Amino acid sequence: MSTSSARPAGDPTPEPEREPAGATPTKESSLTLERGLNLLQAVADADSEAPTISDLANIVGVSRAAVYRLLGPLQSRGLVRREGSKVRLGLGVLWLAGKVVPQLRFAALPALRALAERVGATVHLTVADGNEAQAIAVVEPSWTSYHVAYRVGTRHSVQRGAAGRAVDLSDEGPKWITSVGELQPGAYGVAAPVRGVPGLRASVGVVAMEPLSPDEVGPLVVRTCSAVADALG
Repeated sequence: MSTSSARPAGDPTPEPEREPAGATPTKESSLTLERGLNLLQAVADADSEAPTISDLANIVGVSRAAVYRLLGPLQSRGLVRREGSKVRLGLGVLWLAGKVVPQLRFAALPALRALAERVGATVHLTVADGNEAQAIAVVEPSWTSYHVAYRVGTRHSVQRGAAGRAVDLSDEGPKWITSVGELQPGAYGVAAPVRGVPGLRASVGVVAMEPLSPDEVGPLVVRTCSAVADALG
């Protein structure tokens, strides 16, 4: 007597997802990783209303069964959390985010230090956080008698100061931007955007209490931005 493999109607148990025929273990692992990252991105892109399992299946282009399977490792690491059929980001994302700034700072410091020593002025790496710009790394020259004291963590609008306005400079725009007294009376700034790092809105800036020559300092800042981008790549 033969047995049927059909499941009872209404059985909520998700069917196992089958990988494409001929897929090698390496390709399967890469495909699973890509789908997991796409799933996490889809959850992150939902600003208010949390997506459902069905929403995520449609966005990622997989079955509901595959979504359940992909959610498992993400849940175990706290990157997502389930609220019934809805999925939201978990607090583990905050822990990961907290690791980003120290790594950015460490990677950028050699290039920033070289620029500070070259121009004899304070150099900083500024990263945009929404509509605010925050200095996450600051290097002061070692050989000058005085220089601007610029603190790590200093925040201001991305619409103010050379460092803030440089963050979103378009490729068709100027290569660097200057400012005078926008954040601190009597301070002069030159800044350029860090390009070529996906997801990063940042700039490298020089600030001094005496006029800077944009034609001399500007190209040096642009080269430092390229060095920072290479270090982060």
